[in-house]
Amino acid sequence: MAKLTVKDIELNDKKVLVRCDFNVPQDENLNITDDRRIKAALPTIEYILSQNPKKLILASHLGRPKGKVVDKYSLKPVAKRLAEFLNQDVLLLNDCIGEEVVKEITESKQKIVLLENLRFHAEEEKNDSEFAKKLSLLADVYVNDAFGTAHRAHASTEGVTRFLRSAAGFLLKKEIDYLSKATGEVEKPYYLILGGAKVSDKIPMIENLIDKVDKIIIAGGMAYTFLKAKGVSIGSSKLEAEKLDLAKSLLDEAEKKNVKIVLPIDHVVSDKFDKDAESNITDSETIPDGMMALDIGPKSIELFNNELKDAKTIVWNGPLGVFEMDKFAKGTREVAIFIGKIPATTIIGGGDTAAAIAKFNLDDKMSHISTGGGASLEFLEGKLLPGIEALTEKE
Repeated sequence: MAKLTVKDIELNDKKVLVRCDFNVPQDENLNITDDRRIKAALPTIEYILSQNPKKLILASHLGRPKGKVVDKYSLKPVAKRLAEFLNQDVLLLNDCIGEEVVKEITESKQKIVLLENLRFHAEEEKNDSEFAKKLSLLADVYVNDAFGTAHRAHASTEGVTRFLRSAAGFLLKKEIDYLSKATGEVEKPYYLILGGAKVSDKIPMIENLIDKVDKIIIAGGMAYTFLKAKGVSIGSSKLEAEKLDLAKSLLDEAEKKNVKIVLPIDHVVSDKFDKDAESNITDSETIPDGMMALDIGPKSIELFNNELKDAKTIVWNGPLGVFEMDKFAKGTREVAIFIGKIPATTIIGGGDTAAAIAKFNLDDKMSHISTGGGASLEFLEGKLLPGIEALTEKE
C-alpha cells in the first residue's frame, strides 16, 4: 500500500494519537459482551509502546450518543478491559479535547491515556475542522487503526490528518491488504457468498465484483427476491418487490458473463418469525403459501459445499439464515465449518457474518475476518474510504 504505516514513522519520545474502534457491545449492566475489537487493536498498541513514546493517546467512539454526554456510552468499561489486556493502568479522561485534557496528558505519569467518547461532541461526526485541530494539538503524530469507521469522513478519521503526519496501524493495513486481494488480482476459482436481508445492500458489490468472480452463491433474505425473479413461489418469505427487475437483470448479466449463480434448492420454513416456532423443510425450492423461509435446507447445504470445494478465494458477506436463532443457524454454521477446512483464502465481511463466525467459534479457521461491516462492504463496492485516503502518502 502507498500510505505510511505505523512502522514508517518515528515514535520514540513522541505523543502518538491512535484512532481505535472500541465500539463494543455491552449488556444492560454495561459489561462488555464481545471484546474482539479491543483485542484487534492490541498489536498496534503494543508495537507503539515498544517504541518508547512519550504518551500513547487512544481515541474512539462508542454507540450513538448524538453529540451529547450519555453515561451509558462512556468508555470506562473499555479502559478497564484494556488495562487488563495490557497489564498496566489506562487513564480515562473526562473529555477528548480542550485545555484540561492537554494538561492531564502532559502532567499524568501514566503512559497510556484513553480519551472519552469522541461522539459526545457533535463536531466529531460533522468533521468540524476546529474540533479536528483541537484533537491534533494533543499529539505529534496520528495513527488510524479503526477500519470500522474508515468509510466515514469524521474529525478523528479524516479531519485530524490535515494537521498531523498520519499512518495506518497494523489492523487497518491488514484490512486493506486482504480486501485488496478480493478486488484486485485474485487467485481463482474465486467465489462470492452473499446473504443477509436485503438485495439492495449488496447490488454495488455484485456490480463491482461480477467481472472478477467465477460463481456467486446467494442465500439469506436476499435469495427470495432472486427466486421470485426466476418465477419460484416464495410464500410469505422476505421480498423486495421493487428490486425484482434488478434481480432479473443481474441473473441475465451473470449468465452472459458466464458467472454461475447458485440459489437454495430447499428451505427451513415456518409460519412465523420466532425462535420457538414450528419448522419444516421443503422438498424443493418452492415455498408454500403462508410459510416463510428462515434458513437453507440440508440439500442446499450439500449443494453449496459442493460448489465451494475447489475454491482458491472466497469472499463471504451476509449470513445464510436467521443465525441468531439456533433453530435457523444450521445453514450458516455448516457452510462456515466447511469453508474453514478448504485450503483457500477466506475473507469474511464484517457485521453479522463476523458475529456468526464468532458464535460458531470458527474465527481461527478463516484467513481474515473484517472488523468493519459497512467499511468492508464499501471497500468491496470499489469505493475509496476517506479514513484511508487521508493518510500520508509514502514518499
